[in-house]
Amino acid sequence: MTTTKKTRPDSGKFWQSKSLQQMNDEEWESLCDGCARCCMIKLEDESTRQVHYTAMVCELLEQQSCRCTRYPQRHQLVPDCVVLTPRRTEDFHWLPRTCAYRTLAEGRPLAWWHPLVSGRAETVHEAGISVAGKVVSAADVHEEDHEDMIITWVEQ
Repeated sequence: MTTTKKTRPDSGKFWQSKSLQQMNDEEWESLCDGCARCCMIKLEDESTRQVHYTAMVCELLEQQSCRCTRYPQRHQLVPDCVVLTPRRTEDFHWLPRTCAYRTLAEGRPLAWWHPLVSGRAETVHEAGISVAGKVVSAADVHEEDHEDMIITWVEQ
């Protein structure tokens, strides 16, 4: 007897057959791979509009699990926490190339380590994609030191 592994949230590879706009809320949320790169503090060069990632993350991020400790309230608690919606895919350019939302918006397939592909949440950490062990809370860095925290290991 052959068994097939069930993929969240259903057994089909919905991300291959649906556009971002066609996905329901559960499907949309399941696209998040748990890397927490979107939780990294970014600095924008005002003259060039170029976005620079830093090794600082939002203070609400639990850094080992790469999950927000206050996910349902995050937008009220952190005013500049961006809401990702299927209607704003043209704004996804600031997300890292590895992000599933940007990946699918640009017509690329999900990577092998994405939990929807691998069937395991840990593969994002095993592949070195998550921020676990690589970042500090922005609350622990003085504002005048923020520019010193710019990193280059996030591919844009």
